[in-house]
Amino acid sequence: MADNEIQDLREALDVSPDNGPLRRRLARVLLTHSRWSDAETELRTLLRRSPADAALNLDLARAFEAQGKHAEASALLEVRSESGAASPPELVLLARVLLVLGDRDRAVSVYGRALAADPAVVDEELAAKLGAIRVAESAPSDAKDADDAVDVERPTITFQDVGGMAEVKEEIRIKIVHPLVHAELYRSYGKTVGGGVLMYGPPGCGKTYLARATAGEVRAAFVAIGVSDVLDMWHGESERKLHEVFERARRNRPCVLFFDEVDALGASRSEMRSGGGRQLVNQFLEEMDGVRTSNDGVLILAATNAPWHVDSAFRRPGRFDRVLFVAPPDAAARADILRAQLNGKPQHDIDFAGVAARLKEFSGADLKGVVDRAVEDKLRDAIRTGIPAPIVTADLVRAASKAAPSTREWFGTARNYALHANQAGIYDDVLRYLKLS
Repeated sequence: MADNEIQDLREALDVSPDNGPLRRRLARVLLTHSRWSDAETELRTLLRRSPADAALNLDLARAFEAQGKHAEASALLEVRSESGAASPPELVLLARVLLVLGDRDRAVSVYGRALAADPAVVDEELAAKLGAIRVAESAPSDAKDADDAVDVERPTITFQDVGGMAEVKEEIRIKIVHPLVHAELYRSYGKTVGGGVLMYGPPGCGKTYLARATAGEVRAAFVAIGVSDVLDMWHGESERKLHEVFERARRNRPCVLFFDEVDALGASRSEMRSGGGRQLVNQFLEEMDGVRTSNDGVLILAATNAPWHVDSAFRRPGRFDRVLFVAPPDAAARADILRAQLNGKPQHDIDFAGVAARLKEFSGADLKGVVDRAVEDKLRDAIRTGIPAPIVTADLVRAASKAAPSTREWFGTARNYALHANQAGIYDDVLRYLKLS
């Protein structure tokens, strides 16, 4: 029956090849019957005429996914996402594809944006795999209280434990550290102890570690918040959880309250199609402003890999009025990171500076990957020969030759925003890093 319908549609298109609705019907039938490759061909033809059609883009991405073409699906959906045109179902599919490609953090962020835009697109199977967005199976009254779910830490690391980032650390000192250490001086000028800093940059460059070191620098409590600590499928629960998070920080002041992947919680309201996401953003802004309860002594840090998706209202004075670019580590910092990663491991006479010079644009996470690969190679040799040998410079160089910096893809996207959507000068640091200004 399906073959007959497909044949009839093809014959009709031979007579009327420019009939869009007819070709769309054929594509749908092919998708329904898992004829993925044929559907891909028809969808590509349709998209050449209507490249912005959300339904066609989603169908083509589904055809890619079904054929195992995850890189193609990701490329298609990322373009839609970065332009703000992606629908919530497209974002859910993008999250699934990113998870398959191994980018779990980005998958969590994208899935969070999808739920913020439209809670109805919840995907329980995906949420379970991500382990990040709780899909409630009971009524909201049974939900775990945020005060029990969020840990309060007392970090012992300080800025001395953070390699490089001199300019970023100095900005954080001015905005967060000095107001707390010299509170009376600041109050004499009418400045309260509080405020926010938004850090952005490629993933794996130490934004979370720096936030934790900030708390250690001022001996403050540290509360780290992820997407799963706030987002909830039940109406009003996300806002309640967010309020409880701020209340917990206020009860433990001085406290550094850190939001990771903040673009999932504070996404641009212009991109949202449901009121639920807008209400969460409004609640976030209200909590930051301390409308009902003072935030004096609550120091707010946030990190994002996609600052272009954060609602512009967060950058107003009194909120995230410091927006800091966290670049990949420089040569000296790369050497320090390699040294730290190899600490306690058998090694001999390693030229850390020489290896670091070969790893330009590598993030801290990338450098850890190089060390892990070198260690695995030595273990493989030791198992084969029965003789454990120390890691030497050549081992790191060999491991580095098999790796590429993960930051390049991020800079490809960031470059477009820095060049074409930088009216307020937010991304000037990116332009300087890329030597475009």
